[in-house]
Amino acid sequence: MTKVKYYYDPDTLSYRRIEPKKSRKYRNIFLFLVGSALFGLLGLLVLLNTRLVNTPKELSLQREVNNYELRFELLNKKMEQMEQVLANIEERDNNIYRLYFEANPIPEEQRRAGFGGVNRYRDLEGFDNSEMIIATTRRMEIIQKEMVIQSKSLDEITKLAAEKEKLLAAIPAIQPINNEDLTRMASGYGWRSDPFTKARKMHWGMDFTAPRGTPIYASGDGKVTRADNNASGFGKHIRIDHGYGYMTIYAHLSKYNVKRGQTVKRGDLIGFVGSTGRSEAPHLHYEVWKEGNKINPINFYYGSLTAEEFDNMLKIASQENQSLD
Repeated sequence: MTKVKYYYDPDTLSYRRIEPKKSRKYRNIFLFLVGSALFGLLGLLVLLNTRLVNTPKELSLQREVNNYELRFELLNKKMEQMEQVLANIEERDNNIYRLYFEANPIPEEQRRAGFGGVNRYRDLEGFDNSEMIIATTRRMEIIQKEMVIQSKSLDEITKLAAEKEKLLAAIPAIQPINNEDLTRMASGYGWRSDPFTKARKMHWGMDFTAPRGTPIYASGDGKVTRADNNASGFGKHIRIDHGYGYMTIYAHLSKYNVKRGQTVKRGDLIGFVGSTGRSEAPHLHYEVWKEGNKINPINFYYGSLTAEEFDNMLKIASQENQSLD
């Protein structure tokens, strides 16, 4: 309710009502409106700088931030799965692959080595979600580093596997004469009676009795280094270098099926049984050398004999009888 003001008029000795001037009235209205506008503007500025009221642009940005946070959460879950898979591969790498190929495991400190030097994440600091972004980035870089190490390790294992395959193919692992072609296994590795002097001497190979012309097969992959009649006592013979320190000799042949310098595979026909050189009867004298040392060939027949056949051969080979050369 508008207050009514009066003043005392001494001329009339009475109180008279003060009538406000229109200019003042308009001025008051103007001041009120200006004050209200300023107050409203100030209040709006205050509200806009609080979280109580958001502009459409801020609402849109907030939705984007929430979306990014959700994507970061999903990314971290995927990285967790990747870490589990990588850990499984690393375990198999150290405890199966490298163990099988006789390679040293990769040290744990090498796999888990961190990143040194200056702050790598300075550009990511100063934001509302800097901690989350830095942690995710660091985790991703560690996974990338571990994957690089594992990738190099698998490349190495691939090479080892290829080399192992070559080694297994090169080792003289089969009997050089088929069992159905054998008359008998005449003499084994060890001390035997010489057929000519009757003296006891070391027999460095195994003698397989078979009819003249019986096929002889390479016991492992390799290269023919000799196919001649120039070795004392061996007559016509073949030598195969299998690599990895292995070499085999096939002696007293009737004829060759290979020549010097030729590459052969395990099971290839290389010659035929005969009785050339210092030989009492048609047979194959077979030797296995490793790093220049003559070793017992009976230990290398796992690729062609059954357990029963091997036991029978082992019994015969252990008998100290007379050799055929």
